Amino acid sequence: MNLLVLGLAIFIGVHSLGILAPAWRDRTAARLGPVTWMGLYSVLSLVGLVLIVWGYGQARLDPVALWAPPVWTRHLALLLLVPVFPLLLATYLPGRIRAAVGHPMLAAVKLWALAHLLANGNLADLVLFGTFLAWAVADLVSLKRRTMPPVPGAPPCKANDWIALGGGLVLYVAFLGGLHLWLIGVSPLGGR
Repeated sequence: MNLLVLGLAIFIGVHSLGILAPAWRDRTAARLGPVTWMGLYSVLSLVGLVLIVWGYGQARLDPVALWAPPVWTRHLALLLLVPVFPLLLATYLPGRIRAAVGHPMLAAVKLWALAHLLANGNLADLVLFGTFLAWAVADLVSLKRRTMPPVPGAPPCKANDWIALGGGLVLYVAFLGGLHLWLIGVSPLGGR
């Protein structure tokens, strides 16, 4: 569990600089230059992500059950996850989805985390998905008092929404069809 917590602290910490210390982040990025700053940001994010995956995998070997979610929460989770990949893609494909949602990446993270919290009842699940849900909510609240930096992506066009929707649904089906089992070791449809 220690590796999971350390990974979350690094990953969420790096991604929370805009919430907690935007002036320091901007000064440091200007001092280091955009390439060095993004390189450092990316390396720390990757280290955090690797530690999260490794720590979560270790914690799953010796689970600490907090509650036993009813079976119907799995079905609700699968339903909540349908828009996650289209929202993630809409983050980088400006169109009506991105304009309507405002911050599709944060919406996707909140849905992903909430769905996984509903369907899982172990301590590691609560730590992992609860942390991501709390971070996404905090980031969204903080955006009311700060300006969101521009997100690089495709040029705006009407096809972007269809690409985000179609590509996102293909990814969702791929995860149901075996990608989640291959990457995470658990099938969202039950069994192993």
